[in-house]
Amino acid sequence: MKPLLITGISIVNLALISYAIAIFTQSKKKRVTQTVLAFLAIGIILDITATICMIISSGKAITLHGVIGYSALLGMLAETIVTFLFARRNGINTSVSKKFIRWSQIAFSYWVLAYITGLILVIMKL
Repeated sequence: MKPLLITGISIVNLALISYAIAIFTQSKKKRVTQTVLAFLAIGIILDITATICMIISSGKAITLHGVIGYSALLGMLAETIVTFLFARRNGINTSVSKKFIRWSQIAFSYWVLAYITGLILVIMKL
């Protein structure tokens, strides 16, 4: 396996952890906190970095998994932007609705689905 691909895989694992901390914290506390915002921001940075590493190492920008991954990244980017805008408009530690929490969970679940498809593809190539 190419070193840059291994780097991308390592970074995407860190993105998974970061997103999970953000979404689970938000779901448990039912609030947008500094922790939620920080881990969403870190997750996005890690996710974009991992995506770039994987594109460069594969030499292909468009693949089926790539399209799934890009759409999942866009979903989490939208989730992050909406959450930051919510916090800016309503303040930190403001309660969020069940609908807001559900949207966050759906975006994260889709991202995890993309993560799992990538994991399966890597295992199949070993």
